[in-house]
Amino acid sequence: MPADTENSRLDAQIAASARVRRISAARARPFAARVRTFGCQQNEADSERLRGMLAEMGCSFTESDAEADIIIINTCAVREHAEAKVFGVIGALTHQKKAKPDMIIAVCGCAAQRPEFAERLRVTYGHVDLVFGTHALWRFPELLETALGGARRVFNTEPSDGEIIEGLPTLRDRKYTAWLPVMYGCDNFCAYCIVPYVRGRERSRRAENILKDARELIASGARDITLLGQNVNSYGNKSPNEPRFPQLLRDVAALDGDFLLRFMTSHPKDAGEALFRAMANSPKIAKCLHLPFQSGSDRVLGLMNRGYTRSRYLELIAAARELMPELVITSDVIVGFPGETEADFEETYSLIESVRFDSLFTFIHSPRAGAPSASLPDPVPRAEKQRRFERMTALQDEISAERHRAYIGKTLRVLITSESGDAAYPAQGRTDGNRLVRIAGVAAVGEFCDIKITGCNKWSLMGEIAV
Repeated sequence: MPADTENSRLDAQIAASARVRRISAARARPFAARVRTFGCQQNEADSERLRGMLAEMGCSFTESDAEADIIIINTCAVREHAEAKVFGVIGALTHQKKAKPDMIIAVCGCAAQRPEFAERLRVTYGHVDLVFGTHALWRFPELLETALGGARRVFNTEPSDGEIIEGLPTLRDRKYTAWLPVMYGCDNFCAYCIVPYVRGRERSRRAENILKDARELIASGARDITLLGQNVNSYGNKSPNEPRFPQLLRDVAALDGDFLLRFMTSHPKDAGEALFRAMANSPKIAKCLHLPFQSGSDRVLGLMNRGYTRSRYLELIAAARELMPELVITSDVIVGFPGETEADFEETYSLIESVRFDSLFTFIHSPRAGAPSASLPDPVPRAEKQRRFERMTALQDEISAERHRAYIGKTLRVLITSESGDAAYPAQGRTDGNRLVRIAGVAAVGEFCDIKITGCNKWSLMGEIAV
């Protein structure tokens, strides 16, 4: 998009923000807003943008629906359960709306971009005032102004390939950890996924803007920064004037400051030695890789349109571990993809046994309207899928516990992220490998500390300050 067009669009939102701020200031008390977020880290980053725009519009913030004048529900569409949960939350707000008719209830995000979801809101949930999809997030100030001006209901969910509007304000709710989007959208069209349909096609931010944001985050006190993209490995592939992702990673890591750099999510078809060498060669890049494999069966991977094979995935794991023996590897896996046989599942099970992931995010396939897998024949009963799922998770639980036990007696560098409220372990933090550590003793939040690991369970490590 030409810079003058981008600037004019941003200027229009700044002007709308100023008008809403005047409305807020004229009230007996300024608008109180609540932002509720469902879904992935990208949704969290989007909510930080929404909070930033609300702050510019003169709003205060609350965690109470009853106290809020503006409630924004930022939705996830990846799985049916996530949408069902959101509808439950929206339905419960009818009571708040009756008690406070002037309240603005807004629904946005990935689910709102889905035509079926938006139509259900239109027909069934008449107390929702404002609905906008992922592509209209940057227009939030003018959309909110329209809703506040008495428009009966405002919908903006038109499909789009997506665009990037820089300069939107951000308000983070965590001081020491930060999300930093580097690209948006996805071109992969995995058969089970609707992200390309609700987030648009891949588009990369300019590296100079990413580096500017990173410097500001570091200066503000962020010590753990995660670069975000639906597939960060594709960064720059469609932008000849931008670096590729391994170089971007090196450039951010080269900035001044004491911080740790992470990234997600990686797609195996675009990962490789250049990425692993960039990670291995910088002490500021966390030795932690989230690399979804989804299935261990080549047949199922083909049906999923994943673009790699089982053997290729195992080659990537071996190459990464050769360069970084200490590497923490996590992954996503789907059980019960339409037509998955027992033999297919056994290949997934054996891949987990072979790789021995530090942890897994495990899912039973959730058919999504609009995704190709929703129309595939699926003869396997739900009970059988559940049996496979439980067998797989039991295996991973054993492996996770085993890998956690191996940390006992070691001293790890840990970023103290918060106080815990637990008298036995009053502080907690994250290792380079993103393992949660509960710490006996007082530690300064926001600082890196050497922690000696003294115990563990399936979910976390326990330790004490090393002396």
